[in-house]
Amino acid sequence: MVLVDHPLVRVHIGALRDRHAGTDEFRRHLTALARLLAYPALADLPTEAFSIETPLAQTTGQRLRRVPILVPVLRAGLGLVEGFADVIPDAMVSHLGMYRDHATLKPVRYYSNFPQDRHNHPFILLDPMLATGGSASDALDYLKSEGAEDIRLVCVIAAPEGVARVETRHPGVPIYTAQLDERLDERGYILPGLGDAGDRQFGTI
Repeated sequence: MVLVDHPLVRVHIGALRDRHAGTDEFRRHLTALARLLAYPALADLPTEAFSIETPLAQTTGQRLRRVPILVPVLRAGLGLVEGFADVIPDAMVSHLGMYRDHATLKPVRYYSNFPQDRHNHPFILLDPMLATGGSASDALDYLKSEGAEDIRLVCVIAAPEGVARVETRHPGVPIYTAQLDERLDERGYILPGLGDAGDRQFGTI
């Protein structure tokens, strides 16, 4: 697990935790955090040189060898897409629909959509909360079944239980998070956490 520790990251985390933050404010801080998380999560993307012409001279620039495919877990993961897409030229966005059964705490998959030309592209799985790790592990299973080999999991807040589960089931997948919280409560929610990230960003509390 990579803990992205930065003063600005800590500021935005604090703003997200505040129960009095409105929907617009919550989304704004989530997008800002996504931009900050994108840099370490994508630091090793391979690039290649190409020729460009400036207003004054001929030179070379760099472009991504393979554009990452952003995979937000619906619906909460949508809040991280804009921040990542802001910094990735021509980013591709797929969607993976999953929800957690609150009785069993097990993930249920109901939708997926991926580009045909997806092989050999990096996959960035986006989900703000890594709680029990069940949904993330199931999502990683599914991405691998779709041919994904280079996968990075990005979350905003993680619980130790979720990190341990993902690292056990998917040891080759790096986890990038802005905050490692204390634990899960008896309902499987992260403490101190920030509540339900989907409800808070879409106003369905």
